[in-house]
Amino acid sequence: MKYGIVAFPSKKIQDLANTYRKRYDPHYALITPHITLKDAFDADESQIGEISKSLEEISARFAPLQIHASRISSFYPTTNAIFFRVEPTPQLESVHTSLKENINLGAPKHVFAPHITIAQKLNASEHDDIFGQLRMVGVDETDVIDRIHLLYQLEDGSWTTYETYKLTGAE
Repeated sequence: MKYGIVAFPSKKIQDLANTYRKRYDPHYALITPHITLKDAFDADESQIGEISKSLEEISARFAPLQIHASRISSFYPTTNAIFFRVEPTPQLESVHTSLKENINLGAPKHVFAPHITIAQKLNASEHDDIFGQLRMVGVDETDVIDRIHLLYQLEDGSWTTYETYKLTGAE
């Protein structure tokens, strides 16, 4: 089964992201706007207990995440994805590193670049047009995220929460 670890921003930021996602993101119905903390990985039931235990330990170590979505950016030319750039902080980097070290399943596909996707799978001209428009609108939102989530993928491609972990630590 395929799993992933994410942080969901507040409803305010999700609603803002969804105003774009419902038009520009074919994955709109499959998953709520999120920050991916660990890329999707395959695991079986025998591994999930250990993964969950690791997530409990990590969430007990870290304080709620302070995030700042500072601008509209793009992964062009790698992909035509457009996103809210979440400023990388030492805390976000530490959470990501802890997850990578403690849940060593699946190699990272990309360098960790915290973001909330708002558009993807666009052709080149759509990307250029939409990216230009959205950059002018911009984004400047701060948020506190007090939970991380272990998700799993259903047969229809949608993602649902397996378990939630409250960030209660001091780091």
